[in-house]
Amino acid sequence: MHKEFDQDLEIIRRGVEEIIPEEGLIQKLALSRQSGVPLRIKYGIDPTGADVHLGHLVPIRKMRDFQDLGHLGIIIIGDFTAQIGDPTGRDDSRPPLSREEVLANSERYMEQLYTVLNPERTEVRYQSEWFGTMGMSEVLQLLGKFTLAQFMAHDTFRNRYEQGLALGMHELMYPLLQGYDSVAIRSDIELGATEQKFNILAGRDLQRYFGQSQQLACLSPILMGTDGTNKMSKSLGNYIAIFDPPREKYGKVMSIPDSLILNYFCYATTIPLSEIEKMKQELAKGMNPMQAKKRLAWEIVKLYHGTATAEDAQQAFEQVFSKKAIPDEMPVFRVPEGGIGIVILLVSCGACTSNSEAKRLIDSGAISIDGIRIQDVTKVITPVEGAVLKAGKRKFYRLAGQNEQV
Repeated sequence: MHKEFDQDLEIIRRGVEEIIPEEGLIQKLALSRQSGVPLRIKYGIDPTGADVHLGHLVPIRKMRDFQDLGHLGIIIIGDFTAQIGDPTGRDDSRPPLSREEVLANSERYMEQLYTVLNPERTEVRYQSEWFGTMGMSEVLQLLGKFTLAQFMAHDTFRNRYEQGLALGMHELMYPLLQGYDSVAIRSDIELGATEQKFNILAGRDLQRYFGQSQQLACLSPILMGTDGTNKMSKSLGNYIAIFDPPREKYGKVMSIPDSLILNYFCYATTIPLSEIEKMKQELAKGMNPMQAKKRLAWEIVKLYHGTATAEDAQQAFEQVFSKKAIPDEMPVFRVPEGGIGIVILLVSCGACTSNSEAKRLIDSGAISIDGIRIQDVTKVITPVEGAVLKAGKRKFYRLAGQNEQV
């Protein structure tokens, strides 16, 4: 029977660090094939923000693999847990979001997930479907399924407690709520990053308590950010967003350290593993990493924007960086006649998403106008015809006066 599922197993195991329990996977696949009922593949999201980056999509790509094998993807919108904020890996508490903020974020989130998922094989569920009507007696019953010692075994909770940091009782509820989601939808397999292991295993425990067949945990590694030292995160500015413009996406990929090339090929593209192995051998023999990185950037842009757009992004990159040229086309930002502070300018034109990011780029020497580095965060920029603002390595903006023809 094992050979019957060899092809499925090869697809499922790609980019997966751990399956718990491994032996249960073949049993699930065999039962599904025998009964004709697709497996229910769960992934939960807390829409605490609206933007999705490549790191978020590692487990989503795995869900698409399962969909292509005939199974059903179940996206859980954590409209309850988002108002707690997943404490995993954090040393502080998150401020709660309003329900309106959660719903607005989730709509934009799903729009981005559908760049990967098959909508016809995707079911979207909200936690409020089951938690919205749950009474206090049911909540206490759920709490009774776990001990405080079990929760304090969670690295995040234990570390915060030992360091004397705030740890709200509502945060202790997070793994329980995520776990009960698996009961509510009768999940067969839950996808998540390795840091979600505790929460996903809590779902297995709850399913056992409720007499259900236990889900498997399918854990993917965390995708490192473009800086090569921290996990991909918007707050750290080391992310590649799904809605980044194609040329910017290409340039961000080109900025990653050489050590991440094979990692990104494996977790952020659909390149066959045989090709990745061949590239690994060629790199070991002295292949120029720039060549491999260009292929990587092209593949990632093609995934989300198509072949023609990937070709355009590559040509634009080579024009700007290989030939050290300024791009022919760039966004135009009109500078007020009285001038504008450099920090406000960077945020207003879209070069930065926040004042803090703008100040960080200025302090690091990554901002220049007509080749002159800006190092004063209080500097006021006045209109100069034809001036070009450069932010980082890849963003260019033409600065114009209010009445200037462009």
